[in-house]
Amino acid sequence: MTSSKSFVKFDKVDKSYDGKVLVVKDLNLDINEGEFITMLGPSGSGKTTCLMMLAGFETPTNGEIYLNSKPISRIPPHKRGIGMVFQNYALFPHLTVYENLAFPLKVRKLSKDDIDKKVDKALSMVSLSGFEKRMPNQLSGGQQQRVAVARSLVFDPQLVLMDEPLGALDKNLRESMQYEIKHIHESIGVTVVYVTHDQSEALTMSSRIAVFNDGKVQQLSTPDKLYEEPVNSFVAEFIGENNTFAGEVTDISGGKCKVKLDTGGEIISNPISVNSKGEKTKVSLRPERAIIDPEEKMDNKHKGKIEEIIYHGDHARVRLNLLGNKEFILKVPNSSARMDIKRGNEIKVGWNSHDARALDPKSI
Repeated sequence: MTSSKSFVKFDKVDKSYDGKVLVVKDLNLDINEGEFITMLGPSGSGKTTCLMMLAGFETPTNGEIYLNSKPISRIPPHKRGIGMVFQNYALFPHLTVYENLAFPLKVRKLSKDDIDKKVDKALSMVSLSGFEKRMPNQLSGGQQQRVAVARSLVFDPQLVLMDEPLGALDKNLRESMQYEIKHIHESIGVTVVYVTHDQSEALTMSSRIAVFNDGKVQQLSTPDKLYEEPVNSFVAEFIGENNTFAGEVTDISGGKCKVKLDTGGEIISNPISVNSKGEKTKVSLRPERAIIDPEEKMDNKHKGKIEEIIYHGDHARVRLNLLGNKEFILKVPNSSARMDIKRGNEIKVGWNSHDARALDPKSI
């Protein structure tokens, strides 16, 4: 049974290449029409395999994938009506920009007039009007990737898949292309499934993010919820910078829990995925949630020794040895630089228990 609301649906999908090891395990995932969803995870987590199954280059071992309520596992890639953008651009080197974009339209037997109109529209969408006669080797990396994006959109697909499309670009170009793809998506409303291992790219571009690890989706949420409310320690550590304390729950009451740390000391936390005394946990705390010279009402106050200070322009990244964690990170705004922040100094740091999330130490 497919949901009428789901535009793309993975229904109990498994994938094994050798008949023994599952690289994707019991995947159930619903993607809405017009959504920009990112599959994010480390190498080998199963995200690219999912994209390849959706594209038709791989077949599920078990389960089914639906597109617009129709099962597609037996439909060949070229009949799925899906646009694709790869990391290596995959442009035809012997064809001009115009011919590269016209190719998928000629395959669909459109008239010369329609092809001209659609190529013009696609090139203006990626700010490359006037580049029709250039060859791929006459373009910069960023321009080639723009042409690849334009080619994936030129035939008005119902779905566009992007596999690490910005991986080969330098940092500045990569960031400007992130915004460009995001704005194209917003202006035409096509459904995009995007694969990356770059967390900041995923946070910048996506409506929702599916975090993969070990062949399973660990969490599927909006970028802000994923960052602020990770459901387990894998997600907390994979998304953004994170301070982690391992320990055991010694008390749960009044919506708070006490955690005795493996390194000694105790912190008060928010019991997110722990329920009883004696449970092992990893406590997650974002660096920006901890402050120097804490207010009286904060229920966690501890002294730490400054090990390292790295200047980042608008803020300083301060590494402390605190409660036995030698990698505890603070982000101190530049306006606070007047404070006694010098290597070797001892400072008092505090945070609210609500911001320290006691999580399951394992992945799902």
